[in-house]
Amino acid sequence: MLVQTLERLWGGPGYGQALWFAGLQFWLSWLISAPGSFYFGWVHELRFGLTDQSAWAWWWRVLKGSTVTASAMALLAFGLFALARRTRHWWLLLGVGAALALTVSAVVDPYRSQLYFDQRPLPEGPLRERLTSVLAQAEVPYRELWVQETRVASTRVQAYFAGQGPTRSIVFNDTLIQAFSTEEIVAVVAHEAAHVHQSKWPGRLLAALSVFLLLLGADRILRVSARRGWFGTHAFADLRNLPLLLFLYWLVVLPFVPISNALSRERELAADAYAIALTGDPETFRGMLVHAARINKQDPDPPRWVVILGYSHPTLAQRLAAVPTGLREAPTPARPEDDPSP
Repeated sequence: MLVQTLERLWGGPGYGQALWFAGLQFWLSWLISAPGSFYFGWVHELRFGLTDQSAWAWWWRVLKGSTVTASAMALLAFGLFALARRTRHWWLLLGVGAALALTVSAVVDPYRSQLYFDQRPLPEGPLRERLTSVLAQAEVPYRELWVQETRVASTRVQAYFAGQGPTRSIVFNDTLIQAFSTEEIVAVVAHEAAHVHQSKWPGRLLAALSVFLLLLGADRILRVSARRGWFGTHAFADLRNLPLLLFLYWLVVLPFVPISNALSRERELAADAYAIALTGDPETFRGMLVHAARINKQDPDPPRWVVILGYSHPTLAQRLAAVPTGLREAPTPARPEDDPSP
């Protein structure tokens, strides 16, 4: 029954070759990048004291994540080409499904990270009470405060919000809980709370529109390829076009990375300002930034071209320069009904 179902979805035999071919594309590119990933992800980190894990443990985590990615890519390729073989408007149908998948992906974020690290609720005590008070002041609803045990892999400090709506959670790694004072952790949470109030609909709408445009472009490439016989293909939606589509996707996306990074840096500076106004303690916020940079061994003022190409956050020098002196009145968080975006 499974074979018959897959053949019906694919529109005939050959689905096994499609899955194998799609997986092969991923693992070949993975093998090319693996030496560099190992050097910068483990050798470099070990040299500067940013990891205590063994090489085998590092490879195990990488292989686990890569297997999940390879499986998702194979299923995506299967669905894309199977749908394209069955209907002319496949790109429209797949675009709707992809937009919904993006939303679902954000909802399940708190559970995805548990594939790699154990998590436990933040214990009851003064720290939890203080964080609960700050989140209530910021009017940020959440499901749980989690401590993620990343010390086994990295000594870096990290905190982030994960999930949306009923699944929204705040995640701290155990290194941050051990290294930071209560008020420094409060400053971190206040910064992350600002991102909750920042409007996300423009970015989500733009992402959904981009998916539709990319799929429409893929449709045109597949039709031109079949018409001109590229790679020996003479039928529409031939899977041999997959490497070409992946390469063109990379060419299209790459120029937008610096733009995306620049917008992200602006949002981070705005979140810093919100956090300082919320806590009314710029000196603690300044100390938290310096403390985190020292633990994570960040370059405080890297070359400008490095920032443009690879930094989604402002440099330490930029963030410290933006920290005001004195106290500010806590802001009134923006409510959903006050959001002017669609």
